Amino acid sequence: MTDVEQLKTRLAEIERISNEQWMASLEDRKKRELEFHDLHRDKSRMEAIDEDTYEKFYGNKKYYGATGLSKVYVDNWIEQNAKDKIFLDYACGNGGNAIKAAKAGARLAIGIDISSASIENARQDASVEGVTQNTCFLQADAENTLLPDESIDTLICSGVLHHMDLSRALTELRRILSPGGRILAVEALDYNPAIKLYRNLTPAMRTEWEKSHILSLADVEFAKQYFQIGEVRYWHITSILYPYVKPLLPLFNLLDSVLTRIPLVRLMAWIFTFELVKPGK
Repeated sequence: MTDVEQLKTRLAEIERISNEQWMASLEDRKKRELEFHDLHRDKSRMEAIDEDTYEKFYGNKKYYGATGLSKVYVDNWIEQNAKDKIFLDYACGNGGNAIKAAKAGARLAIGIDISSASIENARQDASVEGVTQNTCFLQADAENTLLPDESIDTLICSGVLHHMDLSRALTELRRILSPGGRILAVEALDYNPAIKLYRNLTPAMRTEWEKSHILSLADVEFAKQYFQIGEVRYWHITSILYPYVKPLLPLFNLLDSVLTRIPLVRLMAWIFTFELVKPGK
Protein backbone atom coordinates (compact mmCIF):
# COMPACT_ATOMS: atom_id res chain seq x y z
CA MET A 1 0.00 0.00 0.00
CA THR A 2 1.35 3.40 -0.99
CA ASP A 3 2.32 5.61 1.95
CA VAL A 4 0.33 8.83 1.62
CA GLU A 5 2.88 11.04 3.40
CA GLN A 6 5.74 9.77 1.23
CA LEU A 7 3.64 10.38 -1.87
CA LYS A 8 2.80 13.90 -0.71
CA THR A 9 6.53 14.52 -0.29
CA ARG A 10 7.12 13.39 -3.88
CA LEU A 11 4.27 15.59 -5.13
CA ALA A 12 5.85 18.55 -3.35
CA GLU A 13 9.17 17.78 -5.05
CA ILE A 14 7.47 17.75 -8.45
CA GLU A 15 5.80 21.05 -7.66
CA ARG A 16 9.16 22.64 -6.82
CA ILE A 17 10.55 22.02 -10.31
CA SER A 18 11.01 25.49 -11.81
CA ASN A 19 8.50 26.58 -14.40
CA GLU A 20 11.32 27.39 -16.83
CA GLN A 21 12.81 23.91 -16.49
CA TRP A 22 9.42 22.27 -16.84
CA MET A 23 8.39 24.33 -19.88
CA ALA A 24 11.71 23.53 -21.57
CA SER A 25 10.89 19.82 -21.26
CA LEU A 26 7.61 20.14 -23.19
CA GLU A 27 7.26 19.46 -26.89
CA ASP A 28 5.62 22.10 -29.07
CA ARG A 29 2.31 20.22 -29.26
CA LYS A 30 2.12 20.15 -25.45
CA LYS A 31 2.89 23.86 -25.23
CA ARG A 32 0.04 24.51 -27.65
CA GLU A 33 -2.28 22.38 -25.49
CA LEU A 34 -1.16 24.33 -22.41
CA GLU A 35 -1.79 27.69 -24.07
CA PHE A 36 -5.19 26.59 -25.40
CA HIS A 37 -6.42 25.31 -22.06
CA ASP A 38 -4.99 28.17 -20.02
CA LEU A 39 -6.96 30.51 -22.28
CA HIS A 40 -10.20 28.53 -22.12
CA ARG A 41 -10.05 27.85 -18.37
CA ASP A 42 -9.54 31.51 -17.48
CA LYS A 43 -12.66 32.31 -15.45
CA SER A 44 -12.33 36.09 -15.81
CA ARG A 45 -12.18 35.73 -19.59
CA MET A 46 -15.23 33.46 -19.59
CA GLU A 47 -17.21 36.02 -17.63
CA ALA A 48 -16.33 38.83 -20.04
CA ILE A 49 -16.91 37.28 -23.49
CA ASP A 50 -19.92 38.22 -25.60
CA GLU A 51 -22.58 35.81 -26.85
CA ASP A 52 -21.13 35.34 -30.34
CA THR A 53 -17.65 34.59 -29.00
CA TYR A 54 -19.11 32.15 -26.51
CA GLU A 55 -20.93 30.29 -29.27
CA LYS A 56 -17.76 30.13 -31.39
CA PHE A 57 -15.58 28.64 -28.66
CA TYR A 58 -18.05 26.98 -26.27
CA GLY A 59 -21.20 26.33 -28.30
CA ASN A 60 -20.75 22.59 -27.84
CA LYS A 61 -21.47 22.96 -24.11
CA LYS A 62 -25.19 23.07 -24.84
CA TYR A 63 -25.05 19.38 -25.73
CA TYR A 64 -23.72 18.40 -22.32
CA GLY A 65 -27.21 18.70 -20.91
CA ALA A 66 -27.82 15.37 -22.65
CA THR A 67 -25.11 13.52 -20.70
CA GLY A 68 -27.02 12.84 -17.50
CA LEU A 69 -26.95 9.05 -17.84
CA SER A 70 -23.23 8.78 -18.50
CA LYS A 71 -22.54 11.30 -15.75
CA VAL A 72 -24.44 9.18 -13.22
CA TYR A 73 -22.47 6.12 -14.35
CA VAL A 74 -19.13 7.94 -13.94
CA ASP A 75 -20.11 9.38 -10.56
CA ASN A 76 -21.16 5.93 -9.34
CA TRP A 77 -17.90 4.43 -10.60
CA ILE A 78 -15.92 7.00 -8.62
CA GLU A 79 -18.06 6.39 -5.54
CA GLN A 80 -17.46 2.62 -5.77
CA ASN A 81 -13.76 2.73 -6.61
CA ALA A 82 -12.28 5.68 -4.70
CA LYS A 83 -12.81 4.83 -1.01
CA ASP A 84 -9.52 4.20 0.84
CA LYS A 85 -7.59 4.45 -2.44
CA ILE A 86 -4.94 6.70 -3.92
CA PHE A 87 -7.00 8.22 -6.73
CA LEU A 88 -5.69 10.14 -9.74
CA ASP A 89 -7.77 12.50 -11.88
CA TYR A 90 -5.55 12.32 -14.97
CA ALA A 91 -5.48 15.63 -16.87
CA CYS A 92 -8.06 16.80 -14.38
CA GLY A 93 -9.26 20.09 -15.87
CA ASN A 94 -10.94 21.94 -13.01
CA GLY A 95 -10.60 18.87 -10.79
CA GLY A 96 -14.23 17.85 -10.43
CA ASN A 97 -13.60 14.12 -10.42
CA ALA A 98 -10.77 14.36 -7.90
CA ILE A 99 -13.05 16.36 -5.61
CA LYS A 100 -15.77 13.68 -5.96
CA ALA A 101 -13.19 11.00 -5.12
CA ALA A 102 -12.08 12.94 -2.04
CA LYS A 103 -15.68 13.17 -0.88
CA ALA A 104 -16.08 9.44 -1.52
CA GLY A 105 -13.30 8.71 0.98
CA ALA A 106 -10.13 8.51 -1.08
CA ARG A 107 -7.02 8.45 1.11
CA LEU A 108 -5.60 10.98 -1.34
CA ALA A 109 -7.18 12.36 -4.50
CA ILE A 110 -4.63 13.83 -6.89
CA GLY A 111 -5.31 15.96 -9.94
CA ILE A 112 -2.70 16.72 -12.58
CA ASP A 113 -3.13 18.93 -15.61
CA ILE A 114 -0.89 20.71 -18.09
CA SER A 115 -2.85 23.94 -17.60
CA SER A 116 -1.91 26.16 -14.65
CA ALA A 117 -5.31 27.90 -14.90
CA SER A 118 -7.05 24.53 -14.48
CA ILE A 119 -4.97 23.69 -11.42
CA GLU A 120 -5.74 27.03 -9.80
CA ASN A 121 -9.46 26.51 -10.46
CA ALA A 122 -9.26 22.99 -8.98
CA ARG A 123 -7.56 24.21 -5.81
CA GLN A 124 -10.16 26.92 -5.35
CA ASP A 125 -13.02 24.47 -5.86
CA ALA A 126 -11.48 21.95 -3.47
CA SER A 127 -11.29 24.65 -0.83
CA VAL A 128 -14.94 25.58 -1.38
CA GLU A 129 -15.93 21.91 -1.10
CA GLY A 130 -13.88 21.44 2.08
CA VAL A 131 -11.59 18.67 0.79
CA THR A 132 -8.17 20.30 0.86
CA GLN A 133 -6.91 17.76 3.42
CA ASN A 134 -7.11 14.78 1.06
CA THR A 135 -6.63 16.45 -2.32
CA CYS A 136 -3.53 17.62 -4.15
CA PHE A 137 -3.49 19.42 -7.50
CA LEU A 138 -0.38 20.15 -9.52
CA GLN A 139 0.68 21.15 -13.00
CA ALA A 140 2.28 18.19 -14.75
CA ASP A 141 2.83 16.49 -18.09
CA ALA A 142 0.39 13.57 -18.26
CA GLU A 143 2.72 11.61 -20.54
CA ASN A 144 5.57 12.05 -18.05
CA THR A 145 3.95 12.56 -14.66
CA LEU A 146 7.09 12.00 -12.53
CA LEU A 147 4.87 10.08 -10.08
CA PRO A 148 6.41 7.01 -8.42
CA ASP A 149 5.97 3.59 -10.00
CA GLU A 150 2.76 1.78 -8.97
CA SER A 151 1.69 4.64 -6.71
CA ILE A 152 -1.90 5.02 -7.95
CA ASP A 153 -4.75 2.62 -7.08
CA THR A 154 -7.62 4.07 -9.11
CA LEU A 155 -7.58 6.51 -11.98
CA ILE A 156 -10.02 8.35 -14.22
CA CYS A 157 -9.31 9.78 -17.68
CA SER A 158 -12.34 11.88 -18.60
CA GLY A 159 -12.16 13.36 -22.08
CA VAL A 160 -8.39 13.11 -21.93
CA LEU A 161 -6.81 10.36 -24.01
CA HIS A 162 -7.58 11.99 -27.35
CA HIS A 163 -5.31 14.86 -26.25
CA MET A 164 -2.41 12.45 -25.82
CA ASP A 165 0.05 10.42 -27.81
CA LEU A 166 -1.73 7.21 -26.87
CA SER A 167 1.33 4.95 -26.83
CA ARG A 168 3.11 7.32 -24.43
CA ALA A 169 0.05 7.87 -22.25
CA LEU A 170 -0.74 4.17 -21.89
CA THR A 171 2.89 3.37 -21.08
CA GLU A 172 2.87 6.02 -18.35
CA LEU A 173 -0.50 4.91 -17.00
CA ARG A 174 0.70 1.32 -16.74
CA ARG A 175 3.85 2.47 -14.94
CA ILE A 176 2.10 4.52 -12.26
CA LEU A 177 -0.88 2.21 -11.67
CA SER A 178 -0.59 -0.42 -8.96
CA PRO A 179 -1.17 -4.11 -9.80
CA GLY A 180 -4.90 -4.75 -9.93
CA GLY A 181 -5.54 -1.01 -10.30
CA ARG A 182 -8.45 0.21 -12.40
CA ILE A 183 -8.88 3.03 -14.89
CA LEU A 184 -12.11 4.46 -16.26
CA ALA A 185 -11.75 6.23 -19.60
CA VAL A 186 -14.53 8.51 -20.83
CA GLU A 187 -14.15 9.50 -24.48
CA ALA A 188 -15.96 10.74 -27.55
CA LEU A 189 -16.39 7.98 -30.14
CA ASP A 190 -15.17 8.53 -33.68
CA TYR A 191 -17.84 6.93 -35.88
CA ASN A 192 -21.02 9.03 -36.10
CA PRO A 193 -20.77 11.06 -39.35
CA ALA A 194 -23.02 13.86 -38.07
CA ILE A 195 -20.82 14.35 -35.00
CA LYS A 196 -17.67 14.25 -37.13
CA LEU A 197 -19.16 16.93 -39.40
CA TYR A 198 -19.97 19.13 -36.41
CA ARG A 199 -16.38 18.85 -35.17
CA ASN A 200 -15.08 19.87 -38.61
CA LEU A 201 -17.41 22.88 -38.68
CA THR A 202 -16.30 24.13 -35.23
CA PRO A 203 -12.48 24.19 -35.41
CA ALA A 204 -12.01 26.90 -32.77
CA MET A 205 -13.25 24.56 -30.05
CA ARG A 206 -10.28 22.18 -30.30
CA THR A 207 -6.55 22.06 -30.82
CA GLU A 208 -5.24 20.60 -34.06
CA TRP A 209 -4.00 17.49 -32.27
CA GLU A 210 -7.32 16.92 -30.54
CA LYS A 211 -9.33 17.18 -33.75
CA SER A 212 -7.40 14.36 -35.40
CA HIS A 213 -7.20 11.95 -32.44
CA ILE A 214 -10.77 11.14 -31.43
CA LEU A 215 -10.82 7.52 -30.20
CA SER A 216 -12.34 4.45 -31.83
CA LEU A 217 -12.54 0.79 -30.88
CA ALA A 218 -9.21 0.31 -32.64
CA ASP A 219 -7.68 2.34 -29.80
CA VAL A 220 -9.30 0.08 -27.21
CA GLU A 221 -7.80 -2.86 -29.06
CA PHE A 222 -4.42 -1.10 -28.96
CA ALA A 223 -4.79 -0.65 -25.19
CA LYS A 224 -4.85 -4.43 -24.79
CA GLN A 225 -1.07 -4.32 -25.17
CA TYR A 226 -0.92 -2.57 -21.79
CA PHE A 227 -4.08 -3.52 -19.86
CA GLN A 228 -6.91 -5.96 -19.58
CA ILE A 229 -10.15 -4.45 -20.90
CA GLY A 230 -13.08 -4.29 -18.52
CA GLU A 231 -16.60 -3.06 -19.20
CA VAL A 232 -17.20 -1.05 -22.38
CA ARG A 233 -20.39 1.03 -22.55
CA TYR A 234 -21.93 3.39 -25.10
CA TRP A 235 -23.86 6.59 -24.42
CA HIS A 236 -26.02 9.21 -26.16
CA ILE A 237 -27.31 8.58 -29.67
CA THR A 238 -30.71 10.27 -29.92
CA SER A 239 -30.19 12.32 -26.75
CA ILE A 240 -27.74 14.61 -28.56
CA LEU A 241 -30.89 16.29 -29.91
CA TYR A 242 -31.55 17.55 -26.38
CA PRO A 243 -30.73 21.26 -27.00
CA TYR A 244 -33.46 21.47 -29.63
CA VAL A 245 -36.27 19.51 -27.91
CA LYS A 246 -35.42 19.50 -24.21
CA PRO A 247 -38.77 18.08 -22.98
CA LEU A 248 -38.11 14.90 -24.97
CA LEU A 249 -34.89 14.00 -23.15
CA PRO A 250 -36.53 11.21 -21.05
CA LEU A 251 -37.80 9.62 -24.28
CA PHE A 252 -34.38 9.96 -25.92
CA ASN A 253 -32.72 8.35 -22.90
CA LEU A 254 -35.17 5.45 -23.07
CA LEU A 255 -34.45 4.97 -26.78
CA ASP A 256 -30.72 5.16 -26.15
CA SER A 257 -30.94 2.48 -23.47
CA VAL A 258 -32.04 0.14 -26.25
CA LEU A 259 -30.00 1.46 -29.17
CA THR A 260 -26.70 1.43 -27.28
CA ARG A 261 -27.04 -2.34 -26.79
CA ILE A 262 -27.33 -3.09 -30.51
CA PRO A 263 -24.04 -3.92 -32.26
CA LEU A 264 -23.16 -1.47 -35.08
CA VAL A 265 -25.99 0.88 -34.05
CA ARG A 266 -24.21 1.65 -30.79
CA LEU A 267 -21.21 2.84 -32.78
CA MET A 268 -23.26 5.97 -33.51
CA ALA A 269 -22.96 6.93 -29.82
CA TRP A 270 -21.41 10.29 -28.96
CA ILE A 271 -19.53 9.01 -25.89
CA PHE A 272 -18.20 5.66 -24.77
CA THR A 273 -16.61 4.51 -21.55
CA PHE A 274 -14.20 1.66 -21.03
CA GLU A 275 -12.30 0.20 -18.10
CA LEU A 276 -8.62 -0.68 -18.15
CA VAL A 277 -7.25 -3.05 -15.50
CA LYS A 278 -3.59 -3.65 -14.73
CA PRO A 279 -2.94 -7.36 -14.19
CA GLY A 280 -1.60 -8.30 -10.81
CA LYS A 281 -3.83 -8.85 -7.82
